[in-house]
Amino acid sequence: MHGDILFWQVLLLTLYSMYQIWDDLTIVSSLAQPVWAGLIAGAVMGDVTKGLIIGGSLQLTVLGVGTFGGSSKIDANSGTILATAFSISTGMNASTAVAAIGVPVASLMIETDILGRFTNTFFQHRIDRLIDEENYPAIERNYLYGIIPWILSRGLPVFLALQFGGNFVSSAVKILDTNLKWLSNGLATAGALLPAVGFAILLRYLPVRKHLAYLILGFTLTALFSTLYTNVQSLGTAMTKVSKGFSGSFNAVSMVAIALIGLTFAINEYKRDDEKQQLAEIRQQQKPVAQSTTTEEGEIYGDED
Repeated sequence: MHGDILFWQVLLLTLYSMYQIWDDLTIVSSLAQPVWAGLIAGAVMGDVTKGLIIGGSLQLTVLGVGTFGGSSKIDANSGTILATAFSISTGMNASTAVAAIGVPVASLMIETDILGRFTNTFFQHRIDRLIDEENYPAIERNYLYGIIPWILSRGLPVFLALQFGGNFVSSAVKILDTNLKWLSNGLATAGALLPAVGFAILLRYLPVRKHLAYLILGFTLTALFSTLYTNVQSLGTAMTKVSKGFSGSFNAVSMVAIALIGLTFAINEYKRDDEKQQLAEIRQQQKPVAQSTTTEEGEIYGDED
């Protein structure tokens, strides 16, 4: 579906952008993830497939990115919403949208995140004062008021971009598809490579040396299953063309099989760690307590560890 973004679409995407930060801070239902943002934005815009491609790409891009304490991070969810909306409305390539819109928007939203945090301190100081006054109903109200800066930090930029940025993006896409075709190809290539960057960051922080065998096995299984299912699907498609009486469903479910195998290994690893923990607790309980004596002067003799 190509064309202008309709107001009802702008409204729904804005409401979701406001909800997703609330969900990320309080509910934590996993709906505040780029892949969900891509699914929802794609459904609203009428192209779920492209939405999932963009959302999945940005999900993999930020896979290894994390923050601690009050640090801000790039807002891949808002980037996914805008990249999906403009990609579908203008016909932009999904990989190009990830690199040209998704990542820049996600980075720029760090500033609105900081603004939301800064503004939120107003309600925090009010709560400090109300605690001294023991005004508990007002404390509860101001606690809930704190969500206002957060949802506005996402909702306002997304609404303004969707409502007034469509013409600019459409003009930019036309230029990228004509005079700056080389730049468009470069952005598409960069967008396709970004998920690999996310994996690299993730592997940097995961205990790869400890679980190197699982890493090798996972890579091997992925390669084998992808090849197997692709060939079976191609064979089934060819058979249906040769024989009209041949019927069968050959779906590319390789990733489902790989995910189930990975889940099996994860369950086994969890059970082993749990058994080790229980064994360590039993040994700790059975450890003899060292005897000690106390003199009249109060000095303690014995185990001083």
